Amino acid sequence: MLDKRKFYINGQWVEPSSKNDFDVINPSDETVCAVISLGSQADTDAAVAAARSAFPSWSISTKADRIVLLERLYAIYERRMDEMAEVISMEMGAPIDFAKSSQAPSGTEAIEDFLNQLRKFEFEKQLDDSDNQLIYEPKGVCALITPWNWPISQVALKVIPAIAAGCTVILKPSEIAPLDSMIFAEMLEEAGCPAGVFNLVNGDGIGVGSQLTSHPDVDMVSFTGSTRAGALISHNAADDFKRVGLELGGKGANIVFADADEKAVKRGVRHCFNNTGQSCNAPTRMLVERSIYDKAVKIAKETAITTKTDIASKEGRHLGPLVSQLQYDKVQTLIQAGIDENATLVIGGTGKPEGLEKGYFVKPTIFADVNNEMTVARTEIFGPVLSMIPFDTEEEAIKIANDTPYGLENYIQTQDQERAKRVSKKLLSGVVEVNGKGLALGSPFGGYKHSGIGREGGEHGFNEFIEVKVVTGWS
Repeated sequence: MLDKRKFYINGQWVEPSSKNDFDVINPSDETVCAVISLGSQADTDAAVAAARSAFPSWSISTKADRIVLLERLYAIYERRMDEMAEVISMEMGAPIDFAKSSQAPSGTEAIEDFLNQLRKFEFEKQLDDSDNQLIYEPKGVCALITPWNWPISQVALKVIPAIAAGCTVILKPSEIAPLDSMIFAEMLEEAGCPAGVFNLVNGDGIGVGSQLTSHPDVDMVSFTGSTRAGALISHNAADDFKRVGLELGGKGANIVFADADEKAVKRGVRHCFNNTGQSCNAPTRMLVERSIYDKAVKIAKETAITTKTDIASKEGRHLGPLVSQLQYDKVQTLIQAGIDENATLVIGGTGKPEGLEKGYFVKPTIFADVNNEMTVARTEIFGPVLSMIPFDTEEEAIKIANDTPYGLENYIQTQDQERAKRVSKKLLSGVVEVNGKGLALGSPFGGYKHSGIGREGGEHGFNEFIEVKVVTGWS
């Protein structure tokens, strides 16, 4: 068991101001894998004060200095990649091969992306042929609150652009999966990050989270997590007009037209189950044109049958556990709701897979004959649960896809490129993925409606941490 009861404040590891221990649970076997401390108001105040003190000098540091820091960080991260993957696998249940291929490398991808953005960004430029000068300045002291499902990805997508822009930060990672963030803090320390530029305080949302979002010396809050928490954070930040960035939930529709390629349904099921369904952009509603609906249900069932579930430390392609008992109970309740509302249970259901009685494991589950009013079609389940809905026309598919409070990412499967373009323009979401083509490095990620405010990644993600000033009479 790891003892991680320290915070990183003002360039050094410090003891918490009071004892408030929290057990980090390995979801594969329900054992305690680490102990952290939850911060108090005094810890939060110390971290904010350190960031506020460091801001004047860091905000006017040169672009070259920031580039050097991030280049050093990249090299250190590469060296410790396997360690990062192992910690993520242990703390949140990502299968080790998946942690090594996708979870851990998302950190270096973010560093590479924002190094590209920083190298080409002009912090001062003339507005056309006028005497107006545009000056781009950092937003200030930023509170960054990150989730457990893609932990280091979200940490890097916030911390890197913030410090690249000249902001100083206080990171509060999820208390459920905080260990990757503590390794990241060690990396920044080794890279020579100046004292106070980056600070880390562990805590829960009610404690450190609320303290940061209402703190008078915090200028901006960037949060990834549930829509409910996002609304509370917005209220907290409103009194003193903090800048707020939110990346929240989703209930993505995957529209499979009759002319979709032969692998479209299988690809959609695997994408839904990826990360054990614990992704906000998971395509959890599969809308299938009625003429191929029965065939699609059969393919989906066959795909689920071949989907294995096992402990996270085991090599190979399989699903790991859900992250916690709370998450397990929630998913079980929602699966039961699908059964109670008379959706057709194709495969899976409540309870744990055979042979996996210990750990937060869930059966890969598929419901057919779902309508868009059912709980499983409207609620973000955050587990390996797919709802299949038939449709007759393109217009009906678009109407069903948009009939949700969310608008993060939707999917289209068709060989008709004109249809793909036409439908993508009518879908209310920040991202539309066509035929399994993923996002390029530097693409902005974020949503419409209840899925959030702002974007992460690329130029748009960098600009989230920038204020724009206009100076006239510049010569």
